[in-house]
Amino acid sequence: MKKLKKENFNTYISAFLEENSKINLISKNEEKFLWEKHIFDSLSISLFFEKYLKDLSGKRLLDIGTGGGFPAVPAAINYPEIQVFALDSIKKKLIAIENIKAKLNLKNLTTINERAENLHDKFDIITVRAVGKLDKIAKYALPLLKKNGYFIAYKSKTAEEEIKEAQKNISKLGGKIIDVISYQLPTEEIYERNLVIIKKA
Repeated sequence: MKKLKKENFNTYISAFLEENSKINLISKNEEKFLWEKHIFDSLSISLFFEKYLKDLSGKRLLDIGTGGGFPAVPAAINYPEIQVFALDSIKKKLIAIENIKAKLNLKNLTTINERAENLHDKFDIITVRAVGKLDKIAKYALPLLKKNGYFIAYKSKTAEEEIKEAQKNISKLGGKIIDVISYQLPTEEIYERNLVIIKKA
């Protein structure tokens, strides 16, 4: 994973904290781990890009249940060549993301106030982080993927377990689990994280 420098994200961090003081995007306790547990974690998608998708120009990424904008906003900042769509059914969270977008002048980020099952568009990449069990989210994500597109689920150490439960549904929906990329967050405690990579056949 290429060296990520926290100082490159200082403007984003201050814009995020300003919005977080108005609406709870993450808990106040989590604010001190904003870089380690949220931004760094979001940017671990670079491990996937380095391995599977070197040419990102013109790709469209949908982040389902974006919440506070993770991984959508860090991905949009780090990869200006990708069109990022941040989807959430909660309007006030998207207003906060729009405010951050304006402060950072992010041209490649679009918010969508909708539920995933009501979308009809197709995307090259779909991300899901902290939304629900793999079995459930695969049902929303895979129908929105283009052929040969990738669905990336951010998972904790329960990844193996969730994969077993979801395998059947994923196959039914035309998906195939091709990889699980493990990494650790830069925290004192050991936080094991996984990117479950699913390709649409």
